[in-house]
Amino acid sequence: MPTAHRELIWLPVHNHISALARALVRPPPNVEETVSASEHRPAFASLMEGVRILDLSRLVAGNVLTAALADLGAEVIKIEAPGHGDELRAWRTEGVSTHCKAYGRGKRSLSVDLRSPRGKELLLDLAAHSHAHIENCRPGTLERMGIGPDGLHARNSQLIIARISGWGQTGPWRHKPGFGSLVEALSGFAAMNGFPDREPVLPTLPLADSVTGLYGAVGITAALRQAERTGLGRVLDLALSDGVLSVLGPLALDHQVSGRAPLRQGSRAPSHAPRNVYRTADDRWIALSAGIQGSVERLFVALGQSALIRDPRFSSPEARQANVDALDAIIGGAIATQNLAENLALFEAADVTAGAVLDATELRDHPYIRERGAILDLPDAELGRAAVHAPPIRFEDGAAPAVTMPAPASGEHSATLLREVLALSKSEIQSLLAEGVITGPGSKTAGNHAA
Repeated sequence: MPTAHRELIWLPVHNHISALARALVRPPPNVEETVSASEHRPAFASLMEGVRILDLSRLVAGNVLTAALADLGAEVIKIEAPGHGDELRAWRTEGVSTHCKAYGRGKRSLSVDLRSPRGKELLLDLAAHSHAHIENCRPGTLERMGIGPDGLHARNSQLIIARISGWGQTGPWRHKPGFGSLVEALSGFAAMNGFPDREPVLPTLPLADSVTGLYGAVGITAALRQAERTGLGRVLDLALSDGVLSVLGPLALDHQVSGRAPLRQGSRAPSHAPRNVYRTADDRWIALSAGIQGSVERLFVALGQSALIRDPRFSSPEARQANVDALDAIIGGAIATQNLAENLALFEAADVTAGAVLDATELRDHPYIRERGAILDLPDAELGRAAVHAPPIRFEDGAAPAVTMPAPASGEHSATLLREVLALSKSEIQSLLAEGVITGPGSKTAGNHAA
């Protein structure tokens, strides 16, 4: 790809990435600037407008990464295998690909056979017109196919490449399969999760994938900013294992200073007490956490147990941890005498940090969720409307990403993307369809993605 052409790709992006960097890391404004600052703020959804991302990933981590960037306005092209598409589509609830609908919003899908020579060439051509490339194949797979970082950077030296794997691109475990469950087990998370008299518990949500995907979105944004200055792309090595370890806080340091591994404690916290869920008189549950002394004292007063403030068993964080069984018995006994609404009213009046444990049935119509707009209804060809989480990043003036595009069908935009990005003619696209190099929506053509 000629240098001049590469510059044409990147020039429209500079202002948007710079705007994103300024929005995320902004010095205190001068008095003169504050008067008209709002007039110069970019629209939220346009912060990454002009950034094109190729998403070859499957399952959760890469989809979380690209969903976060799509929410900010990036153009995401989902590269899928002919026939079955991203394996995330097979994760279904009542026959509906709910995971795909949640993480696929804001993206367009191109179904292409990357094992065919023409399919590989199409990918390289797309890379020449893109800013970032995401994949989560086992290390070495794309190199063997001729579409690894060297081949991609030969077409576009400024391309940012994010490589997601279980154990990283280097080291003795680089070739091992690395699903999130294995990482969550090895990291120490499962060993500390659950109840003391039961087996270790893996998370029921894709913790490792989600955390790594979000770190990846940060890494991509930072690398794009650097590419503006240097003109060179980077390769990001994103290991699920690193992501999980990062959110376990001082796990390694706690072991260093104590020589002990944390015990499974159910809903209790190793750092403070009380912190638990308690049953109410109407068989509901309240979550309660008092991490500082003032919170604990307000709780004791609200429960009519002011004398506990001076009780040596509960007068300090260390004492409360040592006597947590007795503390939970007192709190649980008091909460069990009133129903959920009565407990919530009592704690709210006393400024105690407690809240109801809700399930998905109650969540959708909860006043806070509704008023915050935390759940969106996107148009959906299968369901009519699909309820998905709203983008969690918002600005102080209430501006938020405008998510309007539902998750695509596999190959839904194959012809459109090749026409728009690569300027292929109608006859060229028809030839690719006839040869099975690409497929459109609803195609049953067999095909295998890189594995």
